[in-house]
Amino acid sequence: MINDRLIDAGSVQLAVRDFGGDDPPLLLVHGAGGNLAQMTALARALRPHHRVVTLDLRGHGRSADGDWSWDAALGDLAAVCVQLELERPAVVGHSLGGMLAALWGQRHPESPGIVSLDGNPPPTRPEHLPGLDPAKAAAELARLHAVFDAVEAAAGQVIPADQLPDLVESQQMAARDMGANEKVWVEGFRRNLVHLGGETSIRPSAALTSQLRAAMNELDLTPVYAATTCPALVVLPTRDLPQQEPFAELYAAHRRFLVEQAQSIPHLRRLSLADTSHAMVIEQPTLLAKVITDFLTEHR
Repeated sequence: MINDRLIDAGSVQLAVRDFGGDDPPLLLVHGAGGNLAQMTALARALRPHHRVVTLDLRGHGRSADGDWSWDAALGDLAAVCVQLELERPAVVGHSLGGMLAALWGQRHPESPGIVSLDGNPPPTRPEHLPGLDPAKAAAELARLHAVFDAVEAAAGQVIPADQLPDLVESQQMAARDMGANEKVWVEGFRRNLVHLGGETSIRPSAALTSQLRAAMNELDLTPVYAATTCPALVVLPTRDLPQQEPFAELYAAHRRFLVEQAQSIPHLRRLSLADTSHAMVIEQPTLLAKVITDFLTEHR
């Protein structure tokens, strides 16, 4: 039985979805701007072999607002584990959630394993783009950061009521294009809507978006993985999302950097998953569930 509940993590309340089961516990963490609903297909695919628990990170979905820091978010994950009695859970995260999984692994050597599904900070320096001329790398980074600036500026804006039906329809069309479950996709969209004072906006807020961006830009996972002693797996994509295609050279170079980074840490497992993009949790949930389960079983 799937069970939704709110738990008290001290300064914030967190929305949690427990998929149930008696198998080894697994905490599944979504990415920035998402929520637990977007992990549903992967959670269901993992369910036969794990007790899967998902949550809305602070400032996302139905969880309360709270200032972002890596320590605060890791404290939230720990609170979920304590209150749901998840003893030594594996932690699997996508994007921002993958970064949290990596940090969890560093701090919890007793963990049976962590898996990062393309959970990598964005490129911020020409050194992150091997194979590109430094001048071109700097120009491409400036162009990319201008896009991120626009996304940050639009975060948390009020949605006119007459535009909501069209937005829901566009979400349904996006689900069909991706071959995803429309009901689950729309739940993910609606779960991030905030209705307050007769106005509707989308979470996360502008303030939290700014905090998340700063935190990710400053994060270096190389020393984190180097200091991690629990089993760790990084799953990387092999192609771009449509919105990444204008930056194809940049992202190809950054994937080279990520592979080199992983290869420099002998105990870190790496898998470049064929025919997947950053949206791998939607594109290949069944295959990802097998990869995750096989990895965790191998190290159990």
